[in-house]
Amino acid sequence: MNMYDIGMVGLAVMGRSLALNLADHGFRVAGYNRSRAVTDEMTAHWPHENFAPFYQLEELIDALQKPRRILLMVKAGEAVDAVLRQLVPLLEPGDIVMDGGNSFFEDTRRREAALREKGLLYFGVGVSGGEAGARRGPSLMPGGDRAAYEAYVRPLLEAIAAKAADGSPCCAYMGPDGAGHYVKMVHNGIEYADMQLISEAYLLLKHVGGLDNQEMARYFAEWNRGELKSYLMEITADILREPDDLTPGELLDRIEDSAAQKGTGRWTSIEALRQGADVSLITAAGAARVMSNRLEQRAHAATLFPAPPMKQAQDTAAFAETVHRGLYAAKLTAYAQGFALLRTASEAYGWGLDLGAIAAIFRAGCIIQAVFLDDITAAFRRNPDLESLVLDPHFLSEVTARIPDLRAAAGAGLQSGVPVPALSAATVWLDQFRGAPMGANLIQAQRDCFGAHTYHRTDRDGVFHHEWGAQQ
Repeated sequence: MNMYDIGMVGLAVMGRSLALNLADHGFRVAGYNRSRAVTDEMTAHWPHENFAPFYQLEELIDALQKPRRILLMVKAGEAVDAVLRQLVPLLEPGDIVMDGGNSFFEDTRRREAALREKGLLYFGVGVSGGEAGARRGPSLMPGGDRAAYEAYVRPLLEAIAAKAADGSPCCAYMGPDGAGHYVKMVHNGIEYADMQLISEAYLLLKHVGGLDNQEMARYFAEWNRGELKSYLMEITADILREPDDLTPGELLDRIEDSAAQKGTGRWTSIEALRQGADVSLITAAGAARVMSNRLEQRAHAATLFPAPPMKQAQDTAAFAETVHRGLYAAKLTAYAQGFALLRTASEAYGWGLDLGAIAAIFRAGCIIQAVFLDDITAAFRRNPDLESLVLDPHFLSEVTARIPDLRAAAGAGLQSGVPVPALSAATVWLDQFRGAPMGANLIQAQRDCFGAHTYHRTDRDGVFHHEWGAQQ
């Protein structure tokens, strides 16, 4: 039968959407799902002349052109290993398996090594953009064997990827083994920070600025026409306007103050600690979600801890502009932290990540797409060895000019008891980065005092240990 270009294993929302995207671009897609009902639902509701359902993995494999290309869209974790245990015995050397789920990069490295021993090629493919992106054009982050990518994977993925304003596909080879899923992990970490920062801007405008949802929607829509233009800003304005379908008013006011997470932001923070990198905004955003889930505990604590008086902004428009400018500085700080982690990981794992190419594929299709990613791409093109985005001349000027606004926005939240952990983290990080005293001399003195860990002096070279208290 060898008629089909690619096999799609997993036909739930994301798998179905990618399968239809591939079919739209002329690829013949063979689809399989463990549950027959899911496959039947797809063929009934989304039929396509370039898609055919299969109900046995063996039949799907037999229908693929060689070398076979299979894209897994199943739940990350054990489900991927379970599918591979079924799939691998059916394949031949040279066949290609791509995992498009949110797999942990270390799992991808393990699977890539195991399949390589059998002569099979394994790719971890980061996919961003949600259902709509998968259907119409996602941002794609593939990692695996370079030669196989160029010959067999690139034509598929570049065809279905989102296209940036300059027409280039939002897909690029990331590096070997787990590089693609690592980049997707950090993308998701930045996404956590970006969403948290926007939510803090919303809280400040609502409680300190005294604005209602419709007024805030106008500000967010206005900001989305300038330097903060992004997918997340766009949907925030729309969400603020959305009427409740069950009661009068806007839906946002009826949604429980609790946000879920799937763990990729937490992975980013853990990996940053392993690599000795600072992603404090991402960590603050993850911790904020954890705290948001403790609804009963928060409700009880609200009866015990007094809240400070709300300091209402006297000039609402001026305060909104302060929040606007501070939000830009904080967002850039979050991206700077994420890209710095990518640089550190690239060196640690020997991946050779191209940070400019990574920024370029984030320009469309993905959740963190934003107009300033053009500037980020340009910054890394100017200087591929740039240690931090905030040191690029363009961003240095932009962030420096907005630090007073960031400090004022974070301060307004702290004074009025409005939680702004990510804005605060951005302020602290920039203060630390600019060389402000951090008290680390006292910490090192404590370490030497209780553990003889030694220290360096500011007035002479060498390593020193002091007999603390001996001269008293």
